[in-house]
Amino acid sequence: MCGRTLLRGERAEIYLSGGVRRSVCELCTSRALNGGWIREGTIPDYGETSTRVDRRRSLLSRLRSRREQLVPADDEPAVAEVPDHRPAPAPALAPAPAPAPVRADPPPRAGRGRTRPGTREPRHVRAVPTSIEHKISSAVGLFNSSEHPRTVAGIARSLGLPDVSVLPAAEHPSMVNVVVAWELCWYRYEVELADEVPTVRVSGQGYELDELGPEERRGNALADDRGMLSLES
Repeated sequence: MCGRTLLRGERAEIYLSGGVRRSVCELCTSRALNGGWIREGTIPDYGETSTRVDRRRSLLSRLRSRREQLVPADDEPAVAEVPDHRPAPAPALAPAPAPAPVRADPPPRAGRGRTRPGTREPRHVRAVPTSIEHKISSAVGLFNSSEHPRTVAGIARSLGLPDVSVLPAAEHPSMVNVVVAWELCWYRYEVELADEVPTVRVSGQGYELDELGPEERRGNALADDRGMLSLES
């Protein structure tokens, strides 16, 4: 989907789009799902053979049970039934139930059951840390609980451990940028702290370190072989 060449350690998943099998990297899975692509192997195969067999068996079972009711057993003599032409007695009519008494509901009292105009349900707002240290610490914890450490660990197996910088965004007070850089490539992640459910998403990537700013190339965090981040002491 992104058109780039996969690095060693990365793997692609097969998705179906219009009957065509396509390879999607780990960074583009959300774009593939939003585009209506379906991951291969997630569609159950509903065959018609079992349905036909069940219908055939159910039909044979009904015919066999009906035949057993009509045809007598070998050891019992067949007895012809003589129809009874006597009129059946008329069924006795049950007395109609008496109607239930109707109770009038008391009129509502003034001041009860009324909704004040303009009232709304309470909203859940996530508090954003005010200090830079708390923002960076929160961003590192959210990154480690996401799926992105798996990508960092896969590239680190080929290129070694990266340099990591975690800095709050100047234009967005509730956003923190996480830059993971090697000599041959780099990734930038955005951590949004103001969302009710905080999100971590890829906001950029490249292959030249000169594309990064001076502060982004100055690391203040570490990454281990599992792709988990930790702040430098």
